Amino acid sequence: MTHATSTTFGQLPAIRIAAPGGAEAIVTLYGAHLVSWKSADGQERMFLSTQSVLDGSKAIRGGVPVIFPQFAERGAGMRHGFARVSNWELADSGLDDDTAWAEFSLAPRMLPEQVRAAWPHAFALLLRVAVRADALSMTLTVRNEGLEPFPFAAALHTYHLVPDVCEVRIEGISSDEISIIDKLDEVYPHVRGCATLSTSAGTLRLEQDGFTDAVVWNPGAADTAALSDMADDEYQRFVCIEPALLDPLTLAPGQAWTGNYRIEQAY
Repeated sequence: MTHATSTTFGQLPAIRIAAPGGAEAIVTLYGAHLVSWKSADGQERMFLSTQSVLDGSKAIRGGVPVIFPQFAERGAGMRHGFARVSNWELADSGLDDDTAWAEFSLAPRMLPEQVRAAWPHAFALLLRVAVRADALSMTLTVRNEGLEPFPFAAALHTYHLVPDVCEVRIEGISSDEISIIDKLDEVYPHVRGCATLSTSAGTLRLEQDGFTDAVVWNPGAADTAALSDMADDEYQRFVCIEPALLDPLTLAPGQAWTGNYRIEQAY
């Protein structure tokens, strides 16, 4: 079985990454956006809105959008940055024992002229997605390839699929257990080590490094009703737990930064 194969997702070119044990992920080249992750038991682990546009005309709602070079409206540029609405390239892929992986790259030459003009820095982005058995890992690397320093923020805006958001219990991000009663949009700075996401479907172990912060988000009923790319009841089926670098980090010429996010079923 080939570990990385071309496919389509909606109307978007995509890469399917398949591990020997049966786990697989699908990443669209538009946004290097992970839209599906199935563990070895065939269970889908990522939420994707049934109303999401999948033709490249707007950002995908669900999965794991790559946020760069700014988070939300924390800057003068495009909301959540341009990486999630840019066309990336497949840079490499491979198989290491029981782990299948693929790497996706984005560079200024691949951006529309107006985007390059708005953020005129020489950079290279590399996203590595790896799957094995009951684990997914994502590694985002930012490199300054120019002669001037530049600041950036970044996040992996992960939509975890859950049976019912009301039963979600998150531990390890804050000093208290996090549960979701209604709309929640909370930033947790200086997150270290591991966290867990528990539902009736089981417990996921979440680990991040490089990313200094975490964001936990669910829009609740009222805000979901105002979203054109989400069905009114779909807020009940996900929680976003996002590894993030919210305070812009300045990269010197030739310098690189790496952020890792690992998700694994706990037993």
